Amino acid sequence: MNKNNFCIEIPGLGNLEANYLVLDLNGTLGIDGQLSLDVEKRLKQLAKIFEKIYVLTADTHGTAKQVFKDLPIQVYTLSSPNTTAEKQEFIKKLGSERCVAIGNGTNDALMLREAALGICVLGPEGTAISALLNADIVVRDIKDALDLFLRPKRLVATLRK
Repeated sequence: MNKNNFCIEIPGLGNLEANYLVLDLNGTLGIDGQLSLDVEKRLKQLAKIFEKIYVLTADTHGTAKQVFKDLPIQVYTLSSPNTTAEKQEFIKKLGSERCVAIGNGTNDALMLREAALGICVLGPEGTAISALLNADIVVRDIKDALDLFLRPKRLVATLRK
C-alpha cells in the first residue's frame, strides 16, 4: 500500500488499485446521521491510504457537515431527484476503475456496481436487495468493511479465485 493509492494483488483477479473510497452515510457509515468513535478512528487511518475519501449523502438528518467537520472526508450532498444515478455518475467521473464504494441502500446499488469494488453493509437500517445483488462483497457492518483495507489480506481471502 502506498500513500494515496490502495493496491493489492488478488490471485486469479489481478491487482486492485484504488485512489478513492466512496461511502454512503445513513445506514452505511452511521445510524440516524451519527458516527461511532470506532468508525471515526478507522476513517482517519484510511485517509492515509486513499487519495480521497468521499461521503455521498442526501443528508436525511441534516448532520453531515457537523459529523465530518474534524475528519479528512469530503462530503458531497446529493441534489438530484434521482440519487441512485447521481451516485453512479459520481463514481464514473472519478474513474470507476479507481474507486471502492460502500453502501447499503437502493440508491447505492448502481454505485456499488460501477466501482472497481463494491461492498454492501448489513446493518440496523437494513439492506436493499438491489445493493446486495450489485456488490462484490457483503459484510455485517461498517467496521468490517473498513477493516478490509486496514487488513487487506481479508480481501485476498474473500476474492481470490
